[in-house]
Amino acid sequence: MSQLSKSIRGRVLACVAVSIFIVSSIDVPGASAQAYPNRVIRIVHGFASGGAADTLSRVVADGLAKQLNETVIVEAKPGAGGNLASDAVAKAAPDGYTLGLVTGGHAISAGLYKSLSYQPVDSFEMISTIVYYALVVATRSDYEAKTLGELIALAKAKPGSLSFGSVGFGSTHHLAGELLKAAAGIDVLHVPYRGDSQAITALLAGDVPMIVGTSVLVAPQIESGAVRGLAVTSSTRSALLPNVPSANEVGLKGFDVRTWAGLLAPKGTPPGIIAQLNAAVLKSLADPGIRARLEAAIGGEVRGSTPPEMRELVTSEIARWTAVIDAAKIPKL
Repeated sequence: MSQLSKSIRGRVLACVAVSIFIVSSIDVPGASAQAYPNRVIRIVHGFASGGAADTLSRVVADGLAKQLNETVIVEAKPGAGGNLASDAVAKAAPDGYTLGLVTGGHAISAGLYKSLSYQPVDSFEMISTIVYYALVVATRSDYEAKTLGELIALAKAKPGSLSFGSVGFGSTHHLAGELLKAAAGIDVLHVPYRGDSQAITALLAGDVPMIVGTSVLVAPQIESGAVRGLAVTSSTRSALLPNVPSANEVGLKGFDVRTWAGLLAPKGTPPGIIAQLNAAVLKSLADPGIRARLEAAIGGEVRGSTPPEMRELVTSEIARWTAVIDAAKIPKL
């Protein structure tokens, strides 16, 4: 080979090497999503371990692990009505490895707190809703009011003398009770407890005459006969409590309060990863085993969504509950 040929060959090889470097350096849209996931994914929620949100998170984690072929763990970070967990997710790296499971309380916080360290909508990328579920208004089985109508009549006859328990100040349960008061035109005192278990215990002890509780957790007490379900808060009956009428059925026309749970990620998480997570959630919700576990965990309707649909839900829920908080003159935190 001549010296000239060697020179030409060297230049060609150099050009090829440069071309390969340039092509490999190009940021192809979706390339980062194609490599995802390659390590453990974490789902953070803001409630106590062993509670409804914790159980939901673990079922969701199992479903995602199966669809993504990667380990998914759950971390409970309770405090401030779920705000500590939301703050942690908002400030996490937007790489798809830290996700948040939030409930209806996420939207309530926007109207309940004077300021938050994050924006309930704009600090996140929505992934999908998971479930919707009704609450239940319940009394002890030996209480004098046997129906919601009788309870309302009793409250009207003795303004300010009755009370209702909930899982905590500013919870969906609390605000559902405030809506019930407004719809029925009654004056009833709210008594907050730390979770459904304490509220149910207080009800059974006679400390409060009624509670607004999580249906799946109150259901065993109803089935045992210790507690009477007066109404579920959805517009139609719940499959979990088919013998308990809806509030709509017993005179509160149009009354419909259901809370929900959904999955989100930090703002800036790549669209390709959000799309991958959304597809994985929807596939897992279609899995009969996962679906049955979710229904058993919360007793509600399993329903996924697109990211824009979840964003619209959260936005509308913020407007709704802010109006309820203002109307009930609930002090901001």
